[in-house]
Amino acid sequence: MLDGVRIIVLAGGLGKRMGGELPKVLTPLNNKPIIGYLAAELKKLELSYPPTIVVGAKAEMVREYLGNDFNYVTQEQQLGTGHAVGCARFELIGTADTIVTLYGDHPLVTANMVKRLVAKHHEAQAAMTLGVVKVPDFQGWREALINFGRVIRNEDGSVARIVEMKDATEAEKQITEVNPSYFCFSAEWLWENITKLENTNAQSEYYLTDLLQAAFDQGQKVATIQIEAEEALGINTPAELVKVSELMLSRQA
Repeated sequence: MLDGVRIIVLAGGLGKRMGGELPKVLTPLNNKPIIGYLAAELKKLELSYPPTIVVGAKAEMVREYLGNDFNYVTQEQQLGTGHAVGCARFELIGTADTIVTLYGDHPLVTANMVKRLVAKHHEAQAAMTLGVVKVPDFQGWREALINFGRVIRNEDGSVARIVEMKDATEAEKQITEVNPSYFCFSAEWLWENITKLENTNAQSEYYLTDLLQAAFDQGQKVATIQIEAEEALGINTPAELVKVSELMLSRQA
């Protein structure tokens, strides 16, 4: 059992690129809604508190599918991942020592990964712990990871910074360790800093990933664990849906 841990799942997007009428997380993936796979893994964790699902677009459909085993927070406007987590602040502040943030459109996350992420976070006594992925290349299904931020490390192996693909130099683009943005936070640190996020970017959104820079700027400890590459896969387009479907079916064969 994960005592003192609360999990937040971001599931508020409509998923316009998917082209359907359903909320993105309810898009069928091998005859089951995308979020159903993550929900099944979370139930294996025997959590002290029900996971918090941040809903937005067509929220009632997501609630109806997932049922009463989850806690729901509504994100009225889609203003980014940092804003989505911030919507849960009032309800969750003071209720747990540790917060894990996951995504409803990432169906291959496992309960074991979440346990390892929390264990490393506590062991390292970090402000923030990341699940990161090291791949040999970006070929085949791993091509989906090519646009993820690159993990830049110091000589001692600690994380120096994360460089987003759009900001990376040619040399940095060759780095094959990437950040899928699975985070475990010290709750006190998270709630103190989530309100300081700014939306000075092209999308005018508040990004959860900006908390990494806040941690670095403050000299806070940032820890990492290596996770399986397929666990990093999210679904944003019909093409990605097909690729993840094929990968899942090949794993079952």
